[in-house]
Amino acid sequence: MTIFGLLPEKGMVWGEYCCYEENTMGFNNILSLCGGLGLFLFGMRYMGAGLELAAGPKLNSLLEKLTRNPVMGFLLGVLVTAVVQSSSATTIMCMGFLNAGIMDLVQAAGVILGANVGTTMTSILIALDVSGLAPACIFVGSIMQMFCKKDLQKNIGQIILGFGILFQGLHTMSGSMSSLKDIPEFQSFIASATNPIIGVLVGILLCAVIQSSSAAVGVLQALAMQGLMPIRFAAFLVCGINIGSSVTPFLSSIGAKNNTKRAAVIYCAYNVIGGILFVPLTMLTPFVNVYSLVTDNPVVQISMFHITFKLVTALVLLPFVKQLVNLSYFFVPKKVHESAYRFTYIDPKQIVAPSVTTRQLYKELERMAGLVRQNFILAAEGMLDNDTSHADEIRERENVINFLNHGITDYLVEFSGHNLPAHVPQIVANMFHLVGDLERIGDHAINLLEKTEQCVQNNLIYSDEARKELKKIYEVDLLLYDRAFSGFLCHNLSEQDALELHHLEDEIDTLTQQSENNHIARLRAKQCSTQPGIIFAEALHDYERVGDHSNNIVRIARKNAQISGGLRPPVLSTDVM
Repeated sequence: MTIFGLLPEKGMVWGEYCCYEENTMGFNNILSLCGGLGLFLFGMRYMGAGLELAAGPKLNSLLEKLTRNPVMGFLLGVLVTAVVQSSSATTIMCMGFLNAGIMDLVQAAGVILGANVGTTMTSILIALDVSGLAPACIFVGSIMQMFCKKDLQKNIGQIILGFGILFQGLHTMSGSMSSLKDIPEFQSFIASATNPIIGVLVGILLCAVIQSSSAAVGVLQALAMQGLMPIRFAAFLVCGINIGSSVTPFLSSIGAKNNTKRAAVIYCAYNVIGGILFVPLTMLTPFVNVYSLVTDNPVVQISMFHITFKLVTALVLLPFVKQLVNLSYFFVPKKVHESAYRFTYIDPKQIVAPSVTTRQLYKELERMAGLVRQNFILAAEGMLDNDTSHADEIRERENVINFLNHGITDYLVEFSGHNLPAHVPQIVANMFHLVGDLERIGDHAINLLEKTEQCVQNNLIYSDEARKELKKIYEVDLLLYDRAFSGFLCHNLSEQDALELHHLEDEIDTLTQQSENNHIARLRAKQCSTQPGIIFAEALHDYERVGDHSNNIVRIARKNAQISGGLRPPVLSTDVM
C-alpha cells in the first residue's frame, strides 16, 4: 500500500523500484520540502523582526496615539501587521497597551481586526512572484548585515536578507513538490476532495502544525506553482487555515489576564465567523469562478481569496466591535470580587516593548501608591479620632502593598536584564528606590494603627493640643506625598517645585521638633500622663519618617524630570491618588 506513492509496493524488485521512483515523492523531496518550509518560516520571521527593529518604536507610538476609535484602530492594525509580518506580534502589542491602561478592549478589537487583514501581505508578496530576486537579496542583505555600521542600515539589511530567504524557501518548497503531479494517488485525492468539511479540516490541521496562517497559505501557493492546487479546493483549505490560526492565541491566553483572554476570544470569533460566512459561499461555483475570470494564475487566485476572506470578514464585523467585546465578556465574565493579590497592569510572564513595559510599571506603581495613601489617611485619622474600626481593612491593604513591593521589584530586576534604550535604565533604577519608599510609608501607617490600638485597649486619650499638633503634621505629610508622587508620574517636577517640596519636609521636621518640646512641657505641667505621652512621641517619629520618604520621592521625581528623551508616562489618575 502506498501513501501518495511515498513507499514502494511490497515485493518490488530494484529495477522496478527505480522506474517506480520517477512517479513518487522520494525521501530527498521530503527533506527539500521540510528545508524549504523552514527557510520560508525563518525568512518571514527574520524579515518581520528587521521591519520591527527599523520601525517598531514609531509603530508603538502610532498604536498608542491613534486608536481612539475602532476604525482608526483597524487601519493601524493593517499597517502595523503589514510591516511586522505577524498578527501575533501586533496582538501582543495590544495586550501590552491593554495591561498598561492605554487602550481599552473596544480599541484593541479594532486593531485585532486590522491585524488579521494585514497578515495577508505575505501571500501578496508571493503572488508577485519575485523569487528570481531571492539570491540577489540574500547576497545584498548578508553584505549589509556584516559590514554596515549603523543600526538602521543593519536593520534594512536584515529586511532584505529575510525577504530573500523567504522566497528561496518558497522556491525550494515548490520544487520539492513538483513530483506530486505525477502521483496518481495525490491527483485522485485532489480530484475527490471537493467536500468542504475535508478541506476545512485539512486546513485547520495544516495551520496547527505550522503555527502560522501566512506560512500555511504559502504552502498552498507553493503547490499552486506546480499546478497542484485548484482554487476550488484551496478556498476550503484557506477557510480552515484561518479558523486554525485561532488555536495559537487561544492556547497562549490560558493562565493570562482576563483582558488577554477576552482579546483571544475576539481573535477566535473573527476567524470562526469568517469561516461560517465563506464556507457556504465557497460552495457556490459562480463565486469561486470569479477569481478564474480575473487571472489564470492559481497562486494569485489563492492570494485574492485569502485577502477577500480577511477583508470582508473584518468589514462585516467592524460595525459590531462592541458586540464582539460583549461576546468576549460572555466567555470571560467580569468577576465582581477579583483577588487583590495580582497585578493589574504588568504581566510577570512576559515583558513587551520597553516603552509599553515602562508605562505598565508607572500604572502599577500608581496603584501601589494609591493603596499606601489610603492606608496612611485611615491610620492617621484613626489616631486623631481614637478609632480602630478600619484595622482589618488597613492590614489587608498592607498585605497587598507588600505583595506589590516584592512583585514589582522582581519584575524590575527581570526588565533591567533586557536590552533597553539609553534613558530607560535610569528610570528603572528610580523605580527601584520608589518602591522601597512606598513600602516604608505603608509600614509607618501600620505603626500608627498599632499605636491607636494601644490607646484604645488601655483607654488612653491624647490632649486636645496633642491632637491638633498631630493633625497639622499629618496634613503637611499628605500634601508633600501627593505633590511628590504627582511629580514622579508626570515627569514635570521643576527645580523650583522640588525646592518648595524640600521646604515642606523641613516644615515637618520643625513641627515635629516643636511638638516634642510642647509634649515635654505638658508632661512637666502634668497636663498629660506618661503612657500616652510615650505613644505620642513614637507617633511623631513615624510622621517624620513619612516626610523623609516623601522627600526621597521628590528627589526621584526630579531625576526623572532631568532625564533627556524620557517617555511621557500616563496622566495621574484622580481615582487612585
